Amino acid sequence: MPLITHLVEHLSADQLPEGVPIETEVGGKKVCLLRKKETVLAFTARCPHAGAPLCEGWLNGAGHLVCPLHKYVFNPENGRNLSGEGYKLFRYPVEIKEGRIFITVLSD
Repeated sequence: MPLITHLVEHLSADQLPEGVPIETEVGGKKVCLLRKKETVLAFTARCPHAGAPLCEGWLNGAGHLVCPLHKYVFNPENGRNLSGEGYKLFRYPVEIKEGRIFITVLSD
């Protein structure tokens, strides 16, 4: 399967709120976007444990993403689970060009 880079058409990097996970669809895949300062991160929109919508979660005081269902904690910068269960978020490469967000995904 080839990798394809897609523009997030309805949202620019400046419009993405700081520290608030936002769900979008890119290349037919649901993706969670998160802006931390000047960095935009993208990862799977569902928790790898039980499929809960991660964009309904929140960032804790350390800047880690908390799943709304079982409160599993993930580092959004590397996808690692920090609460000990061993799950990992699938992350997508992100590029910002002239304020626009581009995400690379595998095509179906």
